[in-house]
Formats: sequence, C-alpha cells, structure tokens
Amino acid sequence: MSLLAIDIGNTRLKWALHEHARPGAAALAHGAEFLEHIERLAEGPWAGLPAPQRVIGCAVATDAVRRRAEQQVEDAWGIPSQWVHASAEEAGVSNGYDHPARLGADRWVAIIGARHRMLAQGPARPMVVVMVGTAVTVEAVDAGGRFLGGFILPGHGIMLRALESGTAGLHVPTGEVREFPTNTSDALTSGGTYAIAGAVERMVQHVRRHCGAEPACFMTGGAGWKMAPHMSVAFELVEGLIFDGLLEIAARRFAAA
Repeated sequence: MSLLAIDIGNTRLKWALHEHARPGAAALAHGAEFLEHIERLAEGPWAGLPAPQRVIGCAVATDAVRRRAEQQVEDAWGIPSQWVHASAEEAGVSNGYDHPARLGADRWVAIIGARHRMLAQGPARPMVVVMVGTAVTVEAVDAGGRFLGGFILPGHGIMLRALESGTAGLHVPTGEVREFPTNTSDALTSGGTYAIAGAVERMVQHVRRHCGAEPACFMTGGAGWKMAPHMSVAFELVEGLIFDGLLEIAARRFAAA
C-alpha cells in the first residue's frame, strides 16, 4: 500500500511518496513547495507520480491552506486525505499537555518519529526533540514515552525581523556565527543562534535532572543543519523526522482499517 505523506509547515509544504505505509519504507519521490504555490502540485510535481493508495499529513498552517492541499490531492488522484491531530495517546506516546488536542500536530508527529527512531537504536531513554524552522520547538519526553512539555521560541528569521522592526537603523545582511562578533551582522546571527542553543541546552539539563538519565537528542527542520555545529551537546540530525512519525502512525491506522 503506497502512501503520500504531507507536512504543511508555516512556510512550505513538504511531501514524500513512500512505497509502503510502514516505518522505513523507501521514498519513491519527494519535494517541497512554498505555501503560495500549492496550486502547482497536481499539474506539476505530482502529475507524473503513480497514484498513492493512502494520503496522511499534518498541518500547522491555516485550515484554508490545508484545504488547498486536500484539493490538490483530489485533483491529482481523486482520493481523500487523512490528517493527524495531537491526541492523548498514539503510537506508544502519551501526551502530557494540559489540553492534548492543542499541541501542534507537527510537534506531536515529530515526537512519535523520534521515539521510534530511538527505540530502534537501543533501550528506551528520555529524549529531547528539536525542530528548527520558522519557529523552534524543544520537546521533552521521558523514557516511558510520555511527552513532558516543551519550549516554543522564534526561529532565526523571526528574531532578525523583530530586531529590524523594533530598532532604528538596524538593517544589515546575515552574518556568521562567531564566539566574539565584531560587526553587527555577525552579532545578530550569533545572538540568534546562541539564544536557540541556550534554550535547547537548558531543556537537556531539565530532562537529565527530572529523568535521572542522559537523554537521546534529535534535531530536525529546515534550519537544523545551521544549528547543529553550534550545539554543546550531541544531537542526531534527522532530515525527515516528521515523515518518520507519519509512517509510524500510518502503519497503525491503516493496518486497522
């Protein structure tokens, strides 16, 4: 049973066509479109693809954006899409959010993907799961698979735009990450990078103390590669953690269908 997995973020729609609806299934094709270009999918990148038998996705964009994606699936193959929302429990992960359904779907799916990736590598451990995109999320999960809570903070672009809009005359190009920046461009880039790194490292400390064990740490997202070299704790950089989670969820949901 082939599967089209869709991840709609704040900026882009990412997709991957998998050979099967199960973890580790080979990706036959994949791509990404900026949200303003979603209407290109059916007659563009999806036009020559074999029809998937199932479609599953998660979305943090507006309902209107999600409906545009659904329409493209309908136009291309005439099949419905199933969307993942956070719940009290799924795929062996339990949700400790005060209101479980209010947890972002992308955060929930990434946690599930990271949990099963960690279990495939060895014994159960607590985790810290970081997504670096338009926004940055930093999640804590205990060894039993319970989501303990997480941070949300602005990504690099939002930080820079906020400083530009709130500080007179501050319009400078992106710089480099330096330990001791000596120009404004480097100072801004370094400040944003180390602000994110500091939040992540603080969560690692929280998890160590709360769980009494060293957490497995995973990082994903479009800007994850920018952050990874500047972390003081070891992280596994995973390009498609949300797709890993969608495959785990699909294997369970569609097997029961």
